[in-house]
Amino acid sequence: MAAAWVSVLFMLAAANAAENDNDRRPCASIHVTSSVVTMGSPVNATCIIDTNCFGMATISGSIEWQLGDQVLPGIVSPSNGSITASQLEILSFNYTRATLTCSIRGSPSLIVAGVQIQAGYPPSVPQNLSCQTNLSLPEILTCKWEVNQPDTGLPTNYTLHTRFWDLKWNHTYKIPPGARSFTIPRSGFVFFTDMEIYVKAVNELGETNSASLILEPVSSAKFDRPEIAELQAWGFGCLRVHWKFYKDQNWITEYVSLEVRLKTGENSMWNQRPTLNQVLPKRPVYQHGLLHGTQYVAQIRVRYQQSPWSEWSKSQSAVTQETAPSGSLNTWMRVIGDHTSKQLNMLLFWKPSKRFRANSRNVSFVVSWLKESSWKGKLCATAWNHCTFQIPRNARKVYLTARNPAGESNPTSVRIYHPKAGKTISDISASTADDQSVLVLWKNMVSSTLVDYVVEWRPLLNSDLSLVQFETVGRNLSRLAITGSFEPYKPYGISVYPRFKDGIGPPLTVNAYSLQKAPSEVPKIRIKKNWLYHVELTWDEIPLDQQNGIIKSYKLYYWDETEKVHAVTGDLQERKVVLTGLSSSSVYSAILMVSTHGGSRNGSTVHFDIKEMDPVVSVVMAVGILTVLCVVIIFGVKICYSKNNKLKMHFWPDIPDPANSSIKSWTSKSTQDIRASLDFEEPSPIYLSHLSFLEIPKKPNKEEEVTAWLNNTEDTSDLGESICGSPLIHDFSSSNSDSVPYATVIFPSQHPHQYLRSESTQPLLESEEMPSPKCYQNVDASEGSECFFGSCGPEEEASVAAIQWEDFPFLSALAMNDSE
Repeated sequence: MAAAWVSVLFMLAAANAAENDNDRRPCASIHVTSSVVTMGSPVNATCIIDTNCFGMATISGSIEWQLGDQVLPGIVSPSNGSITASQLEILSFNYTRATLTCSIRGSPSLIVAGVQIQAGYPPSVPQNLSCQTNLSLPEILTCKWEVNQPDTGLPTNYTLHTRFWDLKWNHTYKIPPGARSFTIPRSGFVFFTDMEIYVKAVNELGETNSASLILEPVSSAKFDRPEIAELQAWGFGCLRVHWKFYKDQNWITEYVSLEVRLKTGENSMWNQRPTLNQVLPKRPVYQHGLLHGTQYVAQIRVRYQQSPWSEWSKSQSAVTQETAPSGSLNTWMRVIGDHTSKQLNMLLFWKPSKRFRANSRNVSFVVSWLKESSWKGKLCATAWNHCTFQIPRNARKVYLTARNPAGESNPTSVRIYHPKAGKTISDISASTADDQSVLVLWKNMVSSTLVDYVVEWRPLLNSDLSLVQFETVGRNLSRLAITGSFEPYKPYGISVYPRFKDGIGPPLTVNAYSLQKAPSEVPKIRIKKNWLYHVELTWDEIPLDQQNGIIKSYKLYYWDETEKVHAVTGDLQERKVVLTGLSSSSVYSAILMVSTHGGSRNGSTVHFDIKEMDPVVSVVMAVGILTVLCVVIIFGVKICYSKNNKLKMHFWPDIPDPANSSIKSWTSKSTQDIRASLDFEEPSPIYLSHLSFLEIPKKPNKEEEVTAWLNNTEDTSDLGESICGSPLIHDFSSSNSDSVPYATVIFPSQHPHQYLRSESTQPLLESEEMPSPKCYQNVDASEGSECFFGSCGPEEEASVAAIQWEDFPFLSALAMNDSE
């Protein structure tokens, strides 16, 4: 579109040139303040049209502006003859590139002039200019800089300028587009001459220069790593270092700065020594104040004035001269094995204190019971940090001495603490502080004899005593952070011993990890028991080297064909679960998940079902139950047989003999008051175990009579045995009849005596000496047809009258005294 507008403008200009050969003035033109402007800045434009041009006189209409696709209103100025003008003000131009045109409004509109406008930013100032010289082949000088605004929207050119004031020598280097560094060849600089370097950036909106950098090329050179030619001991606690430049830089003879760093053979941390200035190449330097008899590893680096430091050289090692060990040792000793015998087995550990210096690489230790001579009283000698030995039970101290080829240290006194039962710490715990440390906590003891605590820790997967470490803690403290000696995912045993003035208490131990993760393996599930609706599942303990942390839970997930998952927590100690409420018609699946504080892991899936009860097992169980019942019955019968008399007396008590009853001594008054009513009816038989007498008041009504008879509670247990079945009645003994008649004698006030008969199954006393009389019968006073004893009938009335009271011992015992 913009190309079409430009073509129209050129056609109009050609037509004007043909018609106006005299002045060659265009028929229409646009004048702007600048065709390249800063982004967001205002733009003023004027469109001028000459109506005298060929074809312009026939065009009528107003002038309008268009910026890209946007139509803008302009201000038409008063006409000056044939010249018509329109002005436009753009407050903020925000296009990187756009075409501005003016046209005459009509149908269609006619574009008469146009101009292209660009917007961008002036170049920013280059920052952080730095240059570095490479002294190895090829020798070059490389300069770098930074640009805060890399895209200005306009083409920007960069150039690097160098100037040598003494030599009056200038160079300009054109930078390739987009580059932010440039390498000056060796012909463009002199090593030991100052030079000025800066960078210039130029575009259509302006130019900027970086800050000038004045340097001596050699002072900006980074040397290659130097070499330690020789490292050797020089006197006590001193090392001498011979060094040199790299082979391509041996031509440098100026003073340089040098740094040395050292570390001991056992230490991984470097100790950087003070910088040595004004050092000449190939001249040795000395390092003082070092430990005696200690192996050191050394490295060096160099620079010239303010140039960058070279890389550290390769390492060299040497050993300082030896002297006798100095300082004391930290010790920890305890009794092992039986502590009641005459000879005690002791285990002694030691480690260097902050003041101890071995002063030699070859150090050994001697434990002695003599302070003056370690070899004469030697208990053990070793190069390790521990030893075991025996001492008498009454010994109080031993002495530890460090030795090397140059001599031996002053002995360290080690007191012997005998085991003391009953006093120990409580509530010990260990938690992870970070990846390389463990925090141990315990409950502080309150004791006036407490001296301190000893914390001992060791790896549980390695029994080497040289790996045992210890630390002494003050009596007022109850925690210790152990750092720097733990491997991740490995178990450690931590023990805390309370130490008293008169002995040492038993330890309390806890396992700990510095870092935990999920176990490496999960044990297989085993079916231990499987019975009706129940199953017991067990599993083995995970090996200690596979646990990777403290096991905090076992969780079993199981499900059947319905895919409904159930979860149960297993016992940590016994490692088992019992599943109940299962169905024998389903097949179950189960999976075990083991969790530590660092993660969880699932095991493999197992399948099981519930077996129905075996018929053979059912028969065996039934036989067993019947056997138990039979044994119970047999024992019951045996007990009953052995206790026959007691059981017989409980269910069939003895009945007294009526013939020997004391009823004869009763007063007649009590018998005369017992009267029955005229219309007395025989009550329902009541089984009585003894003879009872009822005193019936005179002329009672029938209802009161029966009530008095039933409610009588007078004890007549001394009347003797029952009438029927007594030794005097042979025909009605218990051996001949299942029921035995009993009788109650009633004395009414106006009628003859009456007897109530009762049948009982109670056995009566039998007698073979004399026959028993016939059973008594109830006698109704109102009917004389019934006999008192024996069978009933008219022919027997005479015989009944002839019966004498003496023939009946029981009745003869009754004294019948009727006062009325």
